[in-house]
Amino acid sequence: MLPIIFIILFIFFLHFTITWYFNSTKGKYSPPSPPKFPIIGNLHQLGSYPHRTLQSLAKNYGPLMLLHLGRVPLLVVSSADAAREVMKTHDRVFSDRPHSKILDIVFYGSKDIAFAPYGEYWRQIKSISVLHLLSVKRVQSFRAVRDEEIEIMMQKISHSCSSNLPLNLSEMLFKLTNNIICRIALGRKYEGESGKEFRRMIVELMEVVGIFVVGDYVPRLECLTHISGLYGRAKRVAKQFDEFLDEVIEKHVTRSDGEGHHRDFVDVLLWIQRTNAVGFPIDRMMMKALIQDMFVAGTDTTSTTLEWAMTELLRHPSVMKRLQDESRRVASDRNHITEEDLCNMPYLKAVVKEIFRLHPPLPMLVHRRCMQDFKLKDYYIEAGTMVLVNAWAIARDPMYWDEPEEFKPERFLNSSIDVKGNNFELLPFGAGRRGCPGTMFAMVVLELALANLVHQFDWALPDGDNTIDMSETTGLIMRKKTPLTAVATPNKM
Repeated sequence: MLPIIFIILFIFFLHFTITWYFNSTKGKYSPPSPPKFPIIGNLHQLGSYPHRTLQSLAKNYGPLMLLHLGRVPLLVVSSADAAREVMKTHDRVFSDRPHSKILDIVFYGSKDIAFAPYGEYWRQIKSISVLHLLSVKRVQSFRAVRDEEIEIMMQKISHSCSSNLPLNLSEMLFKLTNNIICRIALGRKYEGESGKEFRRMIVELMEVVGIFVVGDYVPRLECLTHISGLYGRAKRVAKQFDEFLDEVIEKHVTRSDGEGHHRDFVDVLLWIQRTNAVGFPIDRMMMKALIQDMFVAGTDTTSTTLEWAMTELLRHPSVMKRLQDESRRVASDRNHITEEDLCNMPYLKAVVKEIFRLHPPLPMLVHRRCMQDFKLKDYYIEAGTMVLVNAWAIARDPMYWDEPEEFKPERFLNSSIDVKGNNFELLPFGAGRRGCPGTMFAMVVLELALANLVHQFDWALPDGDNTIDMSETTGLIMRKKTPLTAVATPNKM
């Protein structure tokens, strides 16, 4: 009798389990996923250049693909249509950021705009940036800084022309964007030994942020991150940057010369703190996180885009010539291009868009996090799933682009596609709530610098160089692996 009871109970339990399973999973179809290993999941498939690897995988598994990085599910978005769903239609659901120990160390507990969790705090610091730091009026107010720094670079190039020696354009462009950001954010630029140290600090900060931390995905391998010294390195560079920003803020406090005289971003933030102009208190940590974001988002990304622009122009002399003809027609007999000239230079804007398409500074947009269980295009997405938009793959998708691997600025001349997050085929600045608030600031520096480089000089590769190394670095930002060198000759106007 007893065995029969056990059999009945077993059958009842089995029936209950099967019924519960099918009811709980009904309609919950996960996106296609490649096979995975125990513990590490699909980590081994990312490779050194994840944007390329994920593009290849998406060709087999589709524009919405689910990977598992250790214990963390990762939804990879590889089409404009799917990106629109994530970044516009259901933007709020996907507006959170995943947690990262490295980012907590470097960005004051992730208190900056880029990496702060979605919520009231993030809305507050975003409003400060949009209304007080990166508004149209504020960007226009720093026009003199842009003009002066670009003119200084032009003079340095001109002085070097007599020697006919190759210029390290990579270094010059980084100095240009760094000097502009320093003057606008901090009120001064850093040159000489202090400048070298400051640039080293920024480069190391970007390197640390771009390193993949396996412990974030496989907790039992956390010890490897400690052994590698990465956390120690992150704490060291964070401490250096923190001490530097504290010193800058203290100098601004002691020199404060009354309300309304906002010479730089630190002045603006101190005024907001003093007057409570935004309706909520801001502390020094918030100020430092905001200023730090300006350097991370504004220096390396802008100089990298300019570097790729000059690289492609050197590889395509006919495009260079057409852009020079446009600049010289617009400027007439003037030696420099002004910001007013930019609206009359459609080919320049097409060249910049094509650079963003082929060489987006962030090939994969900053990760998002799904905030709730959600159904996306008939697929079930679990709350907490990390979401990655492969902007690089979308910008090379033959579904949207004719000859996607070719450098053809002409494709944008009769196109309404822009880079402001309205067209999901081209997403260099992201889109939606978490899109970059500094788009306008970056675009005017890019266009003005590039226009003057080609307007005032003719450019050629150094003697003996027939090709340019197009290999990329690994990490968060897609830089050229080898510095770009070129020979400048003054334009005879």
